Amino acid sequence: QVQLAESGGGLVQTGGSLRLSCAASGRSSHSVAMGWFRQAPGMEREFVAAMDWQGDTPTYGDAVAGRFTISRDRAKDTVYLQMNNLKPEDTAVYTCAADLYPDLNIAHKMGIIEYWGQGTQVTVSA
Repeated sequence: QVQLAESGGGLVQTGGSLRLSCAASGRSSHSVAMGWFRQAPGMEREFVAAMDWQGDTPTYGDAVAGRFTISRDRAKDTVYLQMNNLKPEDTAVYTCAADLYPDLNIAHKMGIIEYWGQGTQVTVSA
């Protein structure tokens, strides 16, 4: 079992920055890939970014590449999502996810992600 605790989020103006954190705990917390998805009202859940369990290989969704950076502190079993140059279209509920499958984006497409956080709202005002 893995438990995910998110923090961060909030309201920011266009062009601003925010940082999200997601701390994992539990027996398998060292072994899971971790990352973030987001869902805006009326839209499907979208892959944002993920990091493999070793913390070596980040992957990003096309909409955020070059603006968002994911990092992982293995000692703390925590991933961070630094979001820069935020745009109104980034407004969504951001949810942390984790799974033993090494590629979270593929795991999501297969519908097999096992662990989810509760989500945190990010709102970017125009």
